[in-house]
Formats: sequence, C-alpha cells, structure tokens
Amino acid sequence: MAHPRPDDPDLSLADLMTRWPETIAVFNRHRMLCVGCLISPFHTIVDCCQEYDLDETAFLAELVHAAGIG
Repeated sequence: MAHPRPDDPDLSLADLMTRWPETIAVFNRHRMLCVGCLISPFHTIVDCCQEYDLDETAFLAELVHAAGIG
C-alpha cells in the first residue's frame, strides 16, 4: 500500500494534521478554524479551500512544503 501524501485529494484534514502536525501552522497562518474542528475528519483540502476561498494549488504547495515533502 502506498504511503499517503499531503496532496492526496481524498485525505481528510484530521488525517493530514495527525500525520504531519507541522502543517497545522499553515492552517493557523491563514486563520482557518480547521484545527480541532469536529468536521475535519470529513473535510478534505478541496473542501476547506472552497470554504475559505483559497487558491488550492498555492495552499497545497504550502502544506507539502510544511510537511517536508517534495
């Protein structure tokens, strides 16, 4: 089985922040309320970018950089 990546479109925000806790700083920097949110096990990066009107490509790049991948 392949290892998950932070840019996996099916990865929940909760799983993302659990596996790569350094990404939490990215959410906080954007003043997002995703950290600790009860919906984070069900939302993906696509969902939160739509909710917060963020450029998905740029936000993903920040997450991947914070996670130290790629």
